[in-house]
Amino acid sequence: MELEVGGRTVRLSNPDKVYYPEPGYTKRDVAEYYLALAPGVLRGLRERPTTLQRFPDGVDGESFYQKRAPKNVPDWLPTARIAFPSGRTADEVCPTEEAAVLWAANLGCLTFHPWPVRRADTEHPDELRIDLDPQPGTDFSAAVRAALQLRPLLAEFGLTGWPKTSGGRGLHVIVPVEPRWTFTECRHAVIALGRELEHRSGGEVTTAWWKEERGARIFVDYNQMARDRTIASPYSLRAGPSATASAPLRWEELERVSPADFTLRTLPGRFAELGDVHAGMDGQRDSLERVLELYAAQGAGDLPYPPDFPKMPGEPSRVRPSRARKRD
Repeated sequence: MELEVGGRTVRLSNPDKVYYPEPGYTKRDVAEYYLALAPGVLRGLRERPTTLQRFPDGVDGESFYQKRAPKNVPDWLPTARIAFPSGRTADEVCPTEEAAVLWAANLGCLTFHPWPVRRADTEHPDELRIDLDPQPGTDFSAAVRAALQLRPLLAEFGLTGWPKTSGGRGLHVIVPVEPRWTFTECRHAVIALGRELEHRSGGEVTTAWWKEERGARIFVDYNQMARDRTIASPYSLRAGPSATASAPLRWEELERVSPADFTLRTLPGRFAELGDVHAGMDGQRDSLERVLELYAAQGAGDLPYPPDFPKMPGEPSRVRPSRARKRD
C-alpha cells in the first residue's frame, strides 16, 4: 500500500504483517498510528541524528538498533555525522519531513531514539534529558512524586521541564537548553540536579549508579545524558505486548494518568483532541550556568560512566562497591 504524507508518497510493504501479536496490531496499524501523529513525532526528531530501533518481524522477533543510515535512505532524508565515545563515527538519519517517520516505520522501526543535538552542531546538546527510573519496589506513582519535586527545583535554577512517560514504568523530563555546553557539562548538570533532588526527597530518590546501592527508590539515570545514550522520542511506540507509547504530558495531569493509558489505539484520539501538548517546547532555551555552579559547589565530583565507555577524566572507580570491599 501507499501512504501520502507531506506531499510525498511512502510505500508500505507487507502491511498485514502482525507486529503486536497480543492485540493483533499489524504493520499497517503502526504506519497509520505514525501518520496520525506525524507532526508531533517530527517535532521530537526534527534535525536530530536518530537511531532506529527496528523490529522487522514484530515485537516477538529479533530487534536491533540501526545507528548508521541504511544504504537505501532516500535522497530527501539528510544525515549527520556523530562521534561515539570510542572515537568511531557514523552517519545517522536526521528527519526533517513527516515522510521520514513513515519511511522508518516501513523498515520496522517502532521506537525512535534521537540524540539531544541537532545536525548543525552535534557536539552541543540542546536538551537536558532527566530519566526518572523506578527501581524494584517502586512504581510509576513514585516517579510522579519525584517529578513533582523536580519541577520547582528546576524553576529555582531558571529551567523549565516538560514531562512525558517513557512508555514503560518511568518518566522523562526534558529541559530545552542553549546549545553552548558539552555532553560532559550537560551530564554534570543532570548529576547536580539529581543530587539535590536526592537530598530533598526524604529517601525516595537516588543517584547511586550501582544497583546494589539503589534500594526501592527512583533512580535519576544521569548517564542517559552521556554521549551516545538516547531515550525514546515523544510518541514512540514501545515493544511491550500492549503497544504503549512515550506520551508527552502536561504537569497538571501527572497524578491522574498511567503509562497504560497511552497506546497505539488511544494516542491518536488524544492527539486529535489536544494536539501536541509539547508544541511550545522549541520556543525556549534555558541557561545551564547556575546549575553548573551548583555542581561545582556540591564538591562531590563525577559519577561512574556506563561500562562500555573509555575511562573518563575525573571518573571514580567502576568497581562494584561489594566487590571493592572483598578486595580490601
